[in-house]
Order: sequence, then C-alpha cells, then structure tokens
Amino acid sequence: MRSNGMALAPRAMRFAFTLVGAMLLALCFSAQAQQPKKILRIGYFGSLDAAGESARAEAIRLALRDLGYIEGQNIAIEYRYTERKVDRAPKLVAELVALPCDVIVVTGGDRWIRAAMNATKTIPIVMTGVGLDPVDSGIVKSLSRPGGNITGITNLSGKLGAKRLELFKEAVPKLVRVAVLYDPTNQGGAYEVKEILPVAARALKVTLEPWEVREADGFEKAFAAINKGRPDGLYVPPSGPLMAANGKRIADFALKSRLPSMYQSREAVDAGGLMYYGADLADSYRRVAYYVDRILKGAKPADLPVEQPTKFELVINLKTAKQIGVTIAPDLLARATKIIR
Repeated sequence: MRSNGMALAPRAMRFAFTLVGAMLLALCFSAQAQQPKKILRIGYFGSLDAAGESARAEAIRLALRDLGYIEGQNIAIEYRYTERKVDRAPKLVAELVALPCDVIVVTGGDRWIRAAMNATKTIPIVMTGVGLDPVDSGIVKSLSRPGGNITGITNLSGKLGAKRLELFKEAVPKLVRVAVLYDPTNQGGAYEVKEILPVAARALKVTLEPWEVREADGFEKAFAAINKGRPDGLYVPPSGPLMAANGKRIADFALKSRLPSMYQSREAVDAGGLMYYGADLADSYRRVAYYVDRILKGAKPADLPVEQPTKFELVINLKTAKQIGVTIAPDLLARATKIIR
C-alpha cells in the first residue's frame, strides 16, 4: 500500500501543476482581453469657428464612422478653431502637435496648412480646402507623390475662376463690366484676380473692375465705390477668412443693389447671392476620411497622391434672380446641381 501511495504522488503533483498553469494562462488571456484598445487621436485644425466648421466637421466625422472609426471607442478628435484669425494658427496647431495626435486634418487654406507644416515634420497632415495649386505654392512636390508629411484634397478654387466667369456670363448675357471684390492679402484670391480672371475676361469680352478690401471696416467704402461705378455684376473670388466672415454682408449688398453676383462660397448663395460654382465640398470632406483611414493603417502621406475634385456644384438662387430681375436660361437651370427657389 505504501509503495502505491508513493507512486501516485508524482502524478498528482503533475496534475496540480498542469491545473495551476492552465488557470494562470486563462487569467493572462482574460487580462489581455480586458485591456482597452488604443484610442487613436485625430487633430481637427479649422480656420473658422465651431459653428462655421460644423457642417464640414460632421461630414468628416460621419465618413470616419462609416469606416469603423467611432469617437469614444477607437478614436478621439481634438478640435482647434482659429476663428478666422491666422495669427492664432501657430499656437493652436502647436497644441495638437504636443498632445500628440496620430494625424492632423487641416480645413483652412494655404496659411493654415503652412502653420501645420511649420509645427511638425513627422505627424501626418491631411489638407482640405486649399485654393492654390499645392505644387505651384510649394506645399507638395507633386500631386502623384507629395513627399514630406502632407497630402489630401485640393479644391483648386482659384483655377476654377475662368469657368465661374463663363457661367456668370451665360446667366447674365448683358454682363460687360464686372466688379471684383477681394482681399489682396489672401494668396488664392489675389492669384485668381491677377492671373486667371483677366485671361477669361478677354475671351468673354468682359471688363474687370477689382476692388480691394483688407479689413471688415473697408466694406462700406468698397460698396459705395461699386455702386457709384454701376457695374453689371459682382464677382467674389476665394479670398479667405475675411470674405467668408462677411459673406452674408456681401450678398445683402448685391441684393439691395440689384447686382447679379457670382461666388466661390456656397454659403453666400444660401444667404441670397445669385450663383456658386465650385468643387462639391461634401464629397471632398468625405474623401478626407479615406486619407485618415489609410494613414492610421500605416500608409505614409508622401506616398498618397493628392486628389483634385471630380464632382462640381452649380448652385443658382432662383429666388434672388427673380428679385433682381434676372431671367436664367432653362438650359443653364437644367445643369444646376441645386436650385434655391
């Protein structure tokens, strides 16, 4: 009996060790399973205020959700708004860099993009809303291979100036003299006024009358001068935060003066302006999520080609047209992507 008891002891010990090992292994797996997933941090660097950015931010957030990125579960979005004040850009983007973020989305124009580029050479940057050609302005090396840490969407707002003027002339055939209201300190607006529009104007036999506005207090003086000159229409190119902040003010002036008006801002037409032509911005914002997804999965911005818009919008405010006595040709109305009645 004694010898049998001694023979069983090693087997019992082996069983006990195996059981303890299995329990420890199970505890390890359980601990690993309970470990929270890493929350990826996305920086949202906007040129406007929270209200002005809301539609754009929501479109990007929903597109990210469609790709499986949900705030509070696997991503956190850190928002910084410069409220149209470019001098605030360096400080606010530096805050995003210091967090740090895994990727930074820049929704402003060239000056905001450059602020982000100056703040970091390592954190990936996804741009949207840039008006100038990003190659011509030195933001990327080429559209196909951007190089560096930045890629994204270019809306080519300035280069669409010729098409805008052509559509404006088509809507208002008697258009001969056009007042152009712009901020000369904005690189995109100045480029369009000096380089793009004059060529198109000559082809269309239209005379341009540029009026500069550098600050909010300068609008009334410009409005008075435009009214005195009695042009046939008003053209507002992409001119950055100053024009964006005063879009409704400009639209109200054009409406009161019974001036047909063409804008690069969809919001100005919603506020009473006559026409808008440009990239389909909602589509562009959705594409931002594609870049964020690729980068978070390991792609390098240098290898992701910069995309140009493939969808465009022509918005016509028919209510405004009737109010100022302009009759829009049926074939042009048929090409509009949206008509405000």
